[in-house]
Amino acid sequence: MMGAWSARHRKTAVFGWLLFVVLAAFLGGVSGSHEITDSESMPGQVARAAKILDDAGIKSPAGETVLVQSSTLTAADPAFHAKVDQVVAAINGTGKAADLRSPYQTKAISADQHSALVQFNLPGTSDDAVKNVAATNDAITALQKSDGSFTVAEFGEATAHKWISEQFKNDFASAEWTAVPLALGILLIAFGAVVAAVLPVGLALTAFVAAGGLVALSSRFLHTSNDASSVMLLVGLAVGVDYCLFYLRREREERAAGRDAATALKVAAATSGRAVLVSGITVVVAMAGMFFTGIADFQAMSYATIVVVVTAVLGSLTVLPALLSMLGDRVEKGRVPFLHKLKAKDPNSGSRVWNAVLTPVLRFPLAATLLAGGLLLAVAAPLLTMHTANLTFQQSLPKGNALVQTSQRIEAAFPGSPSPATVVVKAADINSPAMKQAIADFQTRALATGRMHGPIEVTLHPEQNVATIDVPLNGSGNDAASTAALSTLRQDVVPNTLLKVPGTEAPVTGSTAGSHDFNQQMTSSMLPVFAFVVVFAFVLMLASFRSLGIAVTAVVLNLLSVGAAYGVLTLVFQHGVGASLLGTSGVGAVESWVPLFLFVILFGLSMDYHVFVVSRIKEAHDRGLPTRAAVAHGIRSTAGVVTSAAVIMVAVFAVFGTLSMQSMKQMGVGLAVAVLIDATVIRGVLLPSVMTLLGERNWYLPSWLSWLPNLSHEEPTPPATVGTPASPAANGPLDPPADPVDGPRHRRVNA
Repeated sequence: MMGAWSARHRKTAVFGWLLFVVLAAFLGGVSGSHEITDSESMPGQVARAAKILDDAGIKSPAGETVLVQSSTLTAADPAFHAKVDQVVAAINGTGKAADLRSPYQTKAISADQHSALVQFNLPGTSDDAVKNVAATNDAITALQKSDGSFTVAEFGEATAHKWISEQFKNDFASAEWTAVPLALGILLIAFGAVVAAVLPVGLALTAFVAAGGLVALSSRFLHTSNDASSVMLLVGLAVGVDYCLFYLRREREERAAGRDAATALKVAAATSGRAVLVSGITVVVAMAGMFFTGIADFQAMSYATIVVVVTAVLGSLTVLPALLSMLGDRVEKGRVPFLHKLKAKDPNSGSRVWNAVLTPVLRFPLAATLLAGGLLLAVAAPLLTMHTANLTFQQSLPKGNALVQTSQRIEAAFPGSPSPATVVVKAADINSPAMKQAIADFQTRALATGRMHGPIEVTLHPEQNVATIDVPLNGSGNDAASTAALSTLRQDVVPNTLLKVPGTEAPVTGSTAGSHDFNQQMTSSMLPVFAFVVVFAFVLMLASFRSLGIAVTAVVLNLLSVGAAYGVLTLVFQHGVGASLLGTSGVGAVESWVPLFLFVILFGLSMDYHVFVVSRIKEAHDRGLPTRAAVAHGIRSTAGVVTSAAVIMVAVFAVFGTLSMQSMKQMGVGLAVAVLIDATVIRGVLLPSVMTLLGERNWYLPSWLSWLPNLSHEEPTPPATVGTPASPAANGPLDPPADPVDGPRHRRVNA
């Protein structure tokens, strides 16, 4: 047994873990992270367009625009023209811009003549553009400050990318500095001692550091992303602390019951250790389902999460027993007098709150099941109206953001201009008469549809036989008008013009196309991912507990908590109900990747509680307690640790709900709500009521499934303090009288 080995070889386990963490971090740092490329990041035609450009060595420069706007003057006014000339001179003065175009050359002047666009490119890679755009941003900001009679504001790919990168970095640092102290504070309240509180957080952080190094090291083969790092921190901190908490609380409980240190560790390894292992495997299996999406970002997040969970499980099963063996009762060092007194003297007695909830639940299980189930179904009901979409730049950023306001002004004056569709044409001979005629026909047909408008810009790359055609679409970018325009472009305009030339490819890319293709890929992969996760979770629960009833119950209850989380997401972020309380507003849609991501994460994480709680119930039942009494004992003995673990998870996830980006808010709020529901309504009401109703049928395994491997949780030695059903001590306030469904009360005698 791994835990027993670690306890016997304490120094080897501890120093081996530290060496592993240092080596992983060092090698990962030396290797560096290899990020997902443009051609990998999106599916469909967008991916093909990126591949054509990559193969041709064509790096599309980052396009930037400067809006010059006056409420009183028109573009024909000399003062307006002078302001445009000032903008052109300021941008030229930075030495960073290329292909600078005045609106008086390009005719980029609004229909009402009060707005004009100065356009330019930032050459080089996207990283170069992000670095260089700071100079043009500063120059334009200085111009705006010097004369308030005009609106002068810059917006473009590099400006947006720069803001998002910086905000992402700041948010990530904020999450780290907020989540870790929060977890420490909650653990300090839970244990009442500094050492016991620091241990889980320290182990979780070292697991995160090691996992980060391993992900960076392997990113040569499976590219990673910034999103993957955030998710790794989010999940790694949550599960790392939870796993350590489960193990530590069980060891402390056994010591409080009179066990010697070695036996307490042995019991913790055989019970909580196995629960941690099964829980970790469940999270890994659930996260592996994201590989079915075929989307590189999801695969990167999946892989990073799998690595951090496996690392956290490894740490919990190896270095944690060694540390507990070294520390012994010194794990209670640094006691905070007031907090330490708050701990229940009897770890099996449960809190007053849980006792008050559980007593009526076990007395009236059918009513509890109907009420709690009805409540969750009501909370989940809004998901029937859920609309998913790749949120636009305006929807993703905080309300009132300066870049969003500039983007809205440009869009109002020049519909479709900020993010036109781009047709990437790869031909046998881009300069052939047939191809030139096809491009001319394309422009004519596109404008004739009424769903696209000018100016249509054609850029030829004759050496590579590639051309790019930028076509402004009607609509805001992800609304019905934009989708209809994209469909017309792909299904009518392109096939009837460009593709009539033999040997020509013409995939359509751009933000609208990217959103559409991403949603299509998400929709098509949803069923395979859901099926994979549900089936494997069911099989794992079946093998772990050798019970058909428990496996079915686990899946159904998890689906209920996920459904409730979806309902809250839809209500808050799509319809805006209560959004102001979170510092946001309803944006009319849920980010397209969030529901699937939440499903796999929640299905994995909720098994933490299910495995831990049901393991304790099964232990009590295997020792002879009837189901109802075993449920009472299992819930009561795990109430404290489940509450502490849930509060930590909710706190960590809620931190992400406070971040700037809309997708991070949705992810954090969805996870926090689901975990809160799972740890309260599901584990405190539905699980005990359903198990009480099922009675002995909870433990039923059909004979044709007897071949399943035995992964059940068996305690190595008899319990020290759990009474028999016949003993008055055994019937605490949560142990109701025998029920016919439980069958006769008897004690099992093991030979």
